[in-house]
Amino acid sequence: MHRGNSRYQVFIDRAVSEGSKLVCAVAHPCDDVSLASAAAAKEQGIFEPILVGPRIRLAKAAKGLGLDLDQFQVRDTPHSHASADLAVDLVKSGQAALLMKGSLHTDELMHAVLGAQSGLRTNRKLSHVFMMDVPGHAELLFITDAAINIFPDLETKADIVRNAIELHHALGLGKPKVAILAAVEQINPRMPSTIDAAALCKMADRGQIEGGVIDGPLALDNAISPDAARIKGIHSKVAGYAQILVVPDLEAGNMLAKNLTFLSGALAAGVVVGARVPIILTSRADSEQTRLASCAVAVCYARWLSGRKLPAT
Repeated sequence: MHRGNSRYQVFIDRAVSEGSKLVCAVAHPCDDVSLASAAAAKEQGIFEPILVGPRIRLAKAAKGLGLDLDQFQVRDTPHSHASADLAVDLVKSGQAALLMKGSLHTDELMHAVLGAQSGLRTNRKLSHVFMMDVPGHAELLFITDAAINIFPDLETKADIVRNAIELHHALGLGKPKVAILAAVEQINPRMPSTIDAAALCKMADRGQIEGGVIDGPLALDNAISPDAARIKGIHSKVAGYAQILVVPDLEAGNMLAKNLTFLSGALAAGVVVGARVPIILTSRADSEQTRLASCAVAVCYARWLSGRKLPAT
């Protein structure tokens, strides 16, 4: 489904208008979708791409799209593994401020990012955040993590929460209300997600997680519906008004995001955070609008990070 006007436009406008154009290393954009995404971001003035991949394959993809490859900076590589390594090296050396996934597998790019010598690791675990524009919902809804951490432990969940809160601040959206999701709102020893939720809330109380208002465990209805929260007798600043939804695991998050996308017509921009630079992951199922939004959000976040670096490992 496609909607002409989205809440992402403000970030696209900000990415284009604020500051000098950032450079993005695009790892292995050898198919139509990934190359078209990089080209559209360049055309819109969101960032300047460096295409990292086999020149022959890039030329073939460019020809199929009617693009002139000579308009881009190109770094020739023999295969996708080399593309991932070189794209990471471009960021490490300061030649690029952003990293974008092309037509290679996410695990292959993340392996290069997480390498001991990559220079992109920080003291945070990496996590993915969907910023979803849901029809009928008052504001963007952040969902995390639905793409990187399969079964996160408590320590990883704490970083997932920290990363999402920081992204919310970086985009100028203020102090977020964060719901730690589970199937129920009561703590149940047989449901580990409820125990993790309680622990995360106590960590926030003790200042181990800062910058947001956190509550949980909350079932999805209690997190986003004021009526559901009222009927259940849940009284908090988060219940019914959550802006960030922290899911128990990747499967739950992936199904929630795709449910909203394909059944509700939501738009789903996304970015990986927790590294020294944001990492743009796009899907072949994404519309051009959401791919541009992901690029723009990454640019806004990269500029914010440039003044507030996370400690390196």
